[in-house]
Amino acid sequence: MRLDKLIEEQLHTPRKAMKRLFQTGQILVDGKIEGKRERNVDSNLHEIIVQGKQLKTNEVYFLLHKPQGVVTANQDKQHQTVIDCLAPHDRHPDLYAVGRLDRDTQGLVLLTSNGQLGYALMHPEKKVMKRYEVTVNGPLTAADQAAFEQGIVFHDGTTCQPAGLTIQQSSSEQSQAMVMLMEGKFHQIKKMFLVRGVKVIALKRTAIGPLTLTDDLPIGTYRRLYQEELESLVDYFH
Repeated sequence: MRLDKLIEEQLHTPRKAMKRLFQTGQILVDGKIEGKRERNVDSNLHEIIVQGKQLKTNEVYFLLHKPQGVVTANQDKQHQTVIDCLAPHDRHPDLYAVGRLDRDTQGLVLLTSNGQLGYALMHPEKKVMKRYEVTVNGPLTAADQAAFEQGIVFHDGTTCQPAGLTIQQSSSEQSQAMVMLMEGKFHQIKKMFLVRGVKVIALKRTAIGPLTLTDDLPIGTYRRLYQEELESLVDYFH
């Protein structure tokens, strides 16, 4: 969470006093004077000392294996949401999904109360790689791989950034592949394959940056991030 918000919540520090704390070097993160009020911190990753007092955060991080038919939203009048997949006691009011998945798409979703982290993971400048398993209703060839590497151009003229396409199995009726990309345009993968003359019939996200869908997460289940997974995200906390 934001460092200044943490200090305000736990020490009830007025705004002027907060400014003085930063100006006089009384705020330490991992033993170093921190001057950025908006610095994103988590006490499971950082030692946070303010005027000699150690502060603790209480952010929440869940990995969900989203099933098909579930919408990536907090509320929906017609469909089950990713929040509905959680046990009632885990439905933290500040939770939100990092990176949208279409209702008919299965796969990895990060649910967190740490809005700054979510923003960093989705910001184009961070170039966070996302991996998908795809099934299409026709053949895939080396020409398709080359087109993905060059950057697919949609029918409306929109140009995608270069993406990786690894063909795992190809036949005239159905093919399986892995797609790696750093963008998140609306229905992007489906549109990319339509440009190449095939239709996506199954789509599953298996990774977001260092976070990977693991065997211990069956469809429809979730778990808290392991400590090593949280540590793998430390570069997105600055």
